[in-house]
Amino acid sequence: MADASDNTKSMSIIVTKGTLDWAYPPFILATTAAAMGVRVSMFFTFYGLQLLKKNLNLKISPFGNPGMEMPMMGMHMPMPNIVNVIPGVDAAATKMMKNLIKKKGVASIEELREAAVESEIEMIGCQMTLDLFEFKKEDLMDGIKIGGAATYMENALKSDINLFI
Repeated sequence: MADASDNTKSMSIIVTKGTLDWAYPPFILATTAAAMGVRVSMFFTFYGLQLLKKNLNLKISPFGNPGMEMPMMGMHMPMPNIVNVIPGVDAAATKMMKNLIKKKGVASIEELREAAVESEIEMIGCQMTLDLFEFKKEDLMDGIKIGGAATYMENALKSDINLFI
């Protein structure tokens, strides 16, 4: 993170969600900030740690997400919670979202992760979460740091911007 004598702006992000739809905000904000010359640190904890796995298999769930409306047949179709009792709805929603992302030319999470690496964004996997969910560092992408709450706090206390996503 930023050196005390350095005037570069800095941003720290806690990433706590690991679904396809929740993967976009932290990576888009981080890579945009880095492109603007901001020094960025991302701390992946709990379900957010999924986003650092070497092999991503991100899904989306419309359950409990009343804001999820998909553009279909010229209008926006809401996904009522009741449809989630039907087997395969999560898979269908994931496929629909991935198709929409591709159709609209939005970068994939894999592409955004690569952009984060190229932008020298510091990505930290939470040690406690690794232990809790019995992940190994080898399960995660190369080049990330492993640290705990103190590591996050060191960065956050020096940051101009702190985000919780």
